[in-house]
Amino acid sequence: MIEMEKLVSLCKRRGFLFQSSEIYGGLNGFWDYGPLGVELKRNIKDAWWRDMITGHDDSTVQPGAPETYEMTGLDSTIIMHPQVWKCSGHYDLFHDYMQTCRQCKKLFRADHVGNMLAESEWVQSLTAACQGAMADDGIRVDPPSLLKWAKGKGKKAAPGLAFVRDPEAMLTWLADEVEKGPGAELGIMALLQYLATEQPAQTGLQMPCPECGGDLTEPREFNLMFETYTGAVRDETSKAFLRPETAQGIFVNFKNVLDSSRVRIPFGIAQIGKSFRNEITPRNFTFRSREFEQMEIEFFCHPDSSADWYRYWRDRRMQWYTKLGLAGERLRLREHAAEELSHYSTGTADIEYAFPFLQPGDFGELEGIAHRGDFDLRSHMEGKLDEKTRPLQVELGPDGKPKWKGSGRDLTYRDDLSGERYTPHVIEPSAGADRAALAFLCEAYTEDQVPDDKGTMQQRLVMKLHPRLAPIKAAVFPLVKKDGMPDVAKEIYRALKVHFPVFYDEKSAVGRRYRRQDEAGTPYCITVDGQTLQDRTVTFRDRDTLQQWRVKVDDCVDELRQRLQ
Repeated sequence: MIEMEKLVSLCKRRGFLFQSSEIYGGLNGFWDYGPLGVELKRNIKDAWWRDMITGHDDSTVQPGAPETYEMTGLDSTIIMHPQVWKCSGHYDLFHDYMQTCRQCKKLFRADHVGNMLAESEWVQSLTAACQGAMADDGIRVDPPSLLKWAKGKGKKAAPGLAFVRDPEAMLTWLADEVEKGPGAELGIMALLQYLATEQPAQTGLQMPCPECGGDLTEPREFNLMFETYTGAVRDETSKAFLRPETAQGIFVNFKNVLDSSRVRIPFGIAQIGKSFRNEITPRNFTFRSREFEQMEIEFFCHPDSSADWYRYWRDRRMQWYTKLGLAGERLRLREHAAEELSHYSTGTADIEYAFPFLQPGDFGELEGIAHRGDFDLRSHMEGKLDEKTRPLQVELGPDGKPKWKGSGRDLTYRDDLSGERYTPHVIEPSAGADRAALAFLCEAYTEDQVPDDKGTMQQRLVMKLHPRLAPIKAAVFPLVKKDGMPDVAKEIYRALKVHFPVFYDEKSAVGRRYRRQDEAGTPYCITVDGQTLQDRTVTFRDRDTLQQWRVKVDDCVDELRQRLQ
């Protein structure tokens, strides 16, 4: 498994990703894609759009599909009528629980604090000191090692921790607690100020801050939608929201697409677009960001066949990642247990990847495939949530009538052949373009040993990206900047540039130029050398195998096209 610090360093050094507004200190939770990164992400989106929508053959039954189906696209606005978010449930229910440190004032997601504490340097440092205070019969009170930690490392690492602020008083309290017989486990938790959920009355302690060790407030609700205002007047009537997901834009346009494109169920509407969530603690590079891009499909089908369509899309989306290079033990498909399902879902599966910033054995979500039933279309028709959830709090306007209500528009479907009318069920494959880019970068990062010109083995860093995803498809080099080699190299470069993203480089030694392209993930390098001037052939080099072969100058376009396929 790669070290995340190395990947982050490579991403900045080679222009994949930059911290947003870096010259002003950066903005947490926002990332900019550099010259290579923007091409990688665009290739991922293009591959998804091509494979799922424009390349779809609706004249034949696809492998694993119950019947033929159609696919179409959409691009809805980022800001929509606020009633959309009321009827979808986001206005009332789209919350995370947050805690604030009373000492350093930083915010944390309540469900992340435990993992953040496990990774915190001050917790690990204090735990090591606690080990020196352990005995067979429990905690040894007033150990010199703990006092030394509190008055030394602790002041810098965890200045807000009660044990650091007043270690003598804390150890005295601990001595009294140990005499009561709770044992060593409670003693260590006391030193950590950790909330013992099974014995809160005995400890009276609160969860410590992962940053400074200070006291955290009780968890409280925090709505994740970014607020904004439309028009010239800034008041409640002009309040709007940046969309937290792209899906609702598809649902509210369901009837428009149905009437304008003449599609018949089953069919899917796809969309790629930006979404925004005001994450309390964005972290782990681009994995959890406040601005991100989604690739979503809302697939509308008959209720009787929806279970079969759910299995089809679950398996097909898993195969897509595998074909593009995410394979092996780091990728898995996990079906949700019954207690994990949303109230409206009869089936949900996550495609997960073992990112290097996670604990060994842990996986992070790449994509979710959900069987949403008829919940979304019904919510927009009726203006209320499923009976299993708490009802919406409807606001009244100046005239005393409900301000928030359903669209009142019929979003059912009538089959023109059978005459049957029903509310379609929806299967939703929802992928994150940014998380996919991060996963492909993690999977591609490789360190190996290759011989140099003298036969000495040297370490090589190479990004083994799938050719479809590689930002640059080929690099063209003249071996030296003389004897007419640059002229031939530029001739090849111009011929390739019409068809592929290619790069021309004549600076520094050719070995160094190879290494730069290896780090950029370029699958092929083309070198013009002395033999080229004699027989008009060039050297093709494969990034992964390091194999080399000769190709005629006039055949370079066809050779590269064949290799990329």
